[in-house]
Amino acid sequence: MVNNVNWAGNYKYNASQLQVPESMEQIQDLVARHSQVKVLGTRHSFNSIADTNGCHLSLQQFNRVTALDRTHHRVTVEAGVRYGDLCRYLHDHGYSLHNLASLPHITVAGACATATHGSGDRNGNLSTAVHALEVVKADGALVEFSRDQRNEDIDGAVVGLGGLGVVTKLTLNVIPAFRMSQRVYEQLPLTQLERHLDDIFSSAYSVSLFTDWKHAAFNQVWLKEIIADQASVEDRPEFYGATRANVHLHPVPGLTAENCSEQLGIPGPWYERLPHFRMEFTPSAGEELQSEYFVPRHEAYSALCAIDRLRERIAPLLHVSEIRTIAGDHLWMSPCYKRDSVGIHFTWKANWEAVRQLLPVIERQLEPFHARPHWGKLFAMPPAHVQSLYEKLPDFQHLLLRCDPRGKFRNGFLSQYVMGQ
Repeated sequence: MVNNVNWAGNYKYNASQLQVPESMEQIQDLVARHSQVKVLGTRHSFNSIADTNGCHLSLQQFNRVTALDRTHHRVTVEAGVRYGDLCRYLHDHGYSLHNLASLPHITVAGACATATHGSGDRNGNLSTAVHALEVVKADGALVEFSRDQRNEDIDGAVVGLGGLGVVTKLTLNVIPAFRMSQRVYEQLPLTQLERHLDDIFSSAYSVSLFTDWKHAAFNQVWLKEIIADQASVEDRPEFYGATRANVHLHPVPGLTAENCSEQLGIPGPWYERLPHFRMEFTPSAGEELQSEYFVPRHEAYSALCAIDRLRERIAPLLHVSEIRTIAGDHLWMSPCYKRDSVGIHFTWKANWEAVRQLLPVIERQLEPFHARPHWGKLFAMPPAHVQSLYEKLPDFQHLLLRCDPRGKFRNGFLSQYVMGQ
């Protein structure tokens, strides 16, 4: 089949065929006829969550914006829309999203299905923007989950992990468009977070700390600010011991900043500042692996100190690590369910055997903090432990069985980590 490996090239899919439907009727027919189906998006998952032994569906032909509701401030899109394309449409019509991923090249449906990203004290992950979903169930019938309905199924369906069916449309809440700037500071000591974690992460709309874990410090601090709030740090030569950068920087030490979003306080539209990378620079099938863990915000400093104790083992395998805050939510399978969180992200060098041996060591360090792994990235936790981290898992299991009683959309990953089989 075509495109039988993921974006990073570390995982080969087992699907027997790839179908690219051009109409809703074709989607419904393909789903009804096949015994095993999964949707293949931009292939940015690093594990087997999107794999199947049956039919892969690509929704690349379903990439339109279908409605803009100016009364309720919502936009409806087909599931194959990528964030970069949606952002340009929204901005042209005076709107924005509350948050964006580091890369604007991923699909809206794929990001929401796995509760991806989120950066900012008051900003939930990308899934929290979802107001409604249209899904093709196992029998080919269409069903809608919406916040207009008088049940909580929508909170289970949004982070559906690909198990409910084929998501064909999403309605997202939007906000008025805004302008932003971005400044970068260098060498923030880890110890500053012991007393100033709240001050540091509340200092801008979105804050990211980057480190290669070679030292007990963050190489870079990226502050993404709404222009109205810019004066708070614009003239600071220092930021909690970090010094302001006077040149553009890439998060990975030594790489050119050519493909990074604009820095140095230069104003620009929200969709050109919230991502770390520019839309016009499409990432290659990268020589990297990724892991991410979410810990309660109030325990973040202790969790980071636990990671710091492993830095001599982590640093040789790492490109860069990013630390962000994410607001809590009520989405059943979100890693930020009912808790304000801090994400600890690792972008690894392409040495899977060494990373595979290190992940259990990292997870043991993070276990006291009830760390939840990112669903679409690499982790080593036993399935039973992952299941224990989600209090709404039984309700989610019932929702999956209602939509897909025979497991058409389940695979080995979902059977292990969600259904406990």
